[in-house]
Amino acid sequence: MGRIKPQALLQQSKRKKGPSRKSATAILFYAVILVIFALFLFATYRHWPGRTRFQQENYISVSEDEKAFVKSKKSDLPGYAVLTTSKGSIVVELYKESAPEVVDEFIDLCQKGHFKGMLFHQVIKNYVIQAGHNNGPEATEDWNLRGKKYISIRHEAFMLGKGKYFNKGFDLFITTAPIPDLNEKLIVFGRVIKGEEVVQEIEEMDTDEHYRPKISIGILDVSLRQMM
Repeated sequence: MGRIKPQALLQQSKRKKGPSRKSATAILFYAVILVIFALFLFATYRHWPGRTRFQQENYISVSEDEKAFVKSKKSDLPGYAVLTTSKGSIVVELYKESAPEVVDEFIDLCQKGHFKGMLFHQVIKNYVIQAGHNNGPEATEDWNLRGKKYISIRHEAFMLGKGKYFNKGFDLFITTAPIPDLNEKLIVFGRVIKGEEVVQEIEEMDTDEHYRPKISIGILDVSLRQMM
């Protein structure tokens, strides 16, 4: 048998392999993958703006709910207090908007019974009556000295306030006349709306040289009211 030449073997090998072809199934498979991927990208593009809009709307909704909750909490706070004294009742309206921190402190102390039994220990005619637990004369003397040094906005009588300087506790002050320098000495957090005659009766009490009433008079109780 004769030997086959190398060139003849190479030609036979090329004829057996033929051109490289991909099957129709593989082509269809890749096409499906591409379509699915394209649909996924399209769906993601359409969903994202909607998701962002939903988050913004949800954030706005939460913010409005928080604001409504804060307003609700403020409206839930008592708006009035009734000071029952041995001379009668004094009704005060609380300034929840202009002095919220002081009003909160006042309400908290009322609930703890801080003002029960508190005496009006300083009475200055045509000026203020002061109720507190400090019975020393220094507080009122300091008040008068400070009062001569300041000029500020003029205020009317029957304002309810807390002292700024001379007391570390929470004494109650009710003005009985307009005080030009009230802002320099009191944090005003309310006003008397009923019982002005009781305030005036306390103001007319006889006092010693330190403005201390000669007859004890005090606050029997304080009750908080939502409405009057």
